[in-house]
Amino acid sequence: MIRSNLQNRPAGPTFASEYTPEQRNTGMTREERMKNSVTHVCKAIFPNTTNHYDTLFGGQALGWMDEVAFITAARFCRCDVVTVSMDRTDFKKPIPAGKIVEMIGRIVRIGRTSIQIEVDLFMEDMFSDKRESAIKGTFTMVAVDDNRRPKPITY
Repeated sequence: MIRSNLQNRPAGPTFASEYTPEQRNTGMTREERMKNSVTHVCKAIFPNTTNHYDTLFGGQALGWMDEVAFITAARFCRCDVVTVSMDRTDFKKPIPAGKIVEMIGRIVRIGRTSIQIEVDLFMEDMFSDKRESAIKGTFTMVAVDDNRRPKPITY
C-alpha cells in the first residue's frame, strides 16, 4: 500500500490564482519586494550534466537559469508566470565538471504584464575561494491569468 502525506495536508490554495489579493499582499514596497525576490541557487557540476568536452552542457545551464528566473519572478509577482523570451545569454567561460555554480536572479525591469530577470551564473572551485562569472542571461517572464492570457502585475 502506498501512503501519502497529502491526505494529512491542510486544505488550501495550490496555485497562485487560488490565492486572493489580500492573501498575496504583504504590504511591502516595490523596492522591498524586489530585494526579497533575489534568488540564489547552487549546483554541483557532475558528469551527468556535462558534454563531450567534460564541461557543463549549455542547454543544462539555460534550463537552470530559466528556473531561477521563474522563481525570482514568482517571488516578486506572487502569481503564475511563464517565460516568453531569453533575450541575451553570454557564455563567457566553460564550466568543467567538479565545479560548484551559483546562480543569482535579480529583477532588472518591471512592465505592465512582464518582468525582466537577469541571471548571473558564477563558477567556484570546490576546494578554494576562487570564483568567477561564467554565464549571464536576461529572461522575460509574463504574468498570466487562469486562461494563460497576460495579466497586469500587481504588488
